[in-house]
Amino acid sequence: MRVTQGMMTNHVLRNISNGYSKVSEYNDQLSSGKKITRPSQDPVVATMGISYRTDVSHVNQYQKNVTNAYKWLDSSDDALGQVNDVLNRIRELTNEASTDTYTADQRKAIGTEVDQLTNQLVTLGNTQVGGQYIFSGSDSAKPLLTANSDGSIKIDQTAIDHPDFSVAVNDGIQMAINVNPNQVFTSDLFANLNQLKTDLNNGASGNTISAHLTEIDTHLGEVGTAQADLGAKTNRIDLIQNRLNEQKTVATKIMSNNEDADYAETIINLNTQQNVYNASLSVGAKIIQTSLVDFLR
Repeated sequence: MRVTQGMMTNHVLRNISNGYSKVSEYNDQLSSGKKITRPSQDPVVATMGISYRTDVSHVNQYQKNVTNAYKWLDSSDDALGQVNDVLNRIRELTNEASTDTYTADQRKAIGTEVDQLTNQLVTLGNTQVGGQYIFSGSDSAKPLLTANSDGSIKIDQTAIDHPDFSVAVNDGIQMAINVNPNQVFTSDLFANLNQLKTDLNNGASGNTISAHLTEIDTHLGEVGTAQADLGAKTNRIDLIQNRLNEQKTVATKIMSNNEDADYAETIINLNTQQNVYNASLSVGAKIIQTSLVDFLR
């Protein structure tokens, strides 16, 4: 096959252009830190990168959910601690009022304090985190407890029927992060306290008042059980958080291996390609310089 000057020139120009493209590609890798800047450069890397980024995005969202879960659990534990303090105070007052040395007026004074402590329990039962009521089960937009004009306490029925507030903490894992509203702030609790106030205000005997101690102890036991349940949930959240941290580390590493450029290798490739490009320019300068004058000589 006859090789013409035009063929040689076209080949040289094509190779120079390809070499320059390679130089530009390695420069892009160094400046961006990525193997590719367009999906067309390597569709496989681009496709796998989408999958890996999705994995990392999922883990990030689960970590946010776990952070929110910690807020609920910590706030619930703090509120239950205060409920425990309030009930212990009510028990102390009840025990004092059950002695025959207390007069009717003194018992009425204790009844007034018990009434205030009951109101404090309502306040604690309506504790909020981020505008959500943490003891209202799935109905977190509404308060769990409402004080009626006659002094009775109304409990939100939706919270009773749907007591769990769950969040996604990992793929396929939904976890209830709240205290069951049927466990602590029960109708029995407020009915017993209301009866205690009535007995204190109506001058009931010491034996009648002391009978309430057993009821209060039962409610204190319910609070203790709820606190133990919260502790178990917190321990599980700790394990889930550790697992998510490990998943994020692995997913980020895989994504980095897939997308990130190896700086040392890229610099070597850039220097090599730069030398090839310079050589092609030198060769091209010798070949393409032939002109019509050269043929007429």
